[in-house]
Amino acid sequence: MGHFMNRFSAQTYSLLRIVAGLLFLCHGAQKLFGFPVPMPEGAPAFIVYFAGSIEFFGGLLIAVGLFTNWAAFLCAGQMAAAYWIGHGTKAFFPLVNQGELAVLYCFIFLYISANGPGIWSVDAARK
Repeated sequence: MGHFMNRFSAQTYSLLRIVAGLLFLCHGAQKLFGFPVPMPEGAPAFIVYFAGSIEFFGGLLIAVGLFTNWAAFLCAGQMAAAYWIGHGTKAFFPLVNQGELAVLYCFIFLYISANGPGIWSVDAARK
């Protein structure tokens, strides 16, 4: 006998992809456009433009489900690098080095990369 939510697994997976993509897009919008809140002063241009572009456009592609596997794989890699460059050098535990969000994004995007776009996506509509 399955869990009562099993029948909704395709829908909840797509919701995970959409919400994670939109949240990631917001990090890119902050870096590139200062929206919804401006970036703190002194952020390196590389972080603002390179990471911001991956976050904004990668998040958008993941949210709509277009080129999902590749976009999610790229975003997972960026989050792994962000963790080790920006957080992992400060302390070992993510709770201490404030890297929990980078770790979560990394593994959520890795999961999405391995599982594809899901049912509510441009990729699914194109097939």
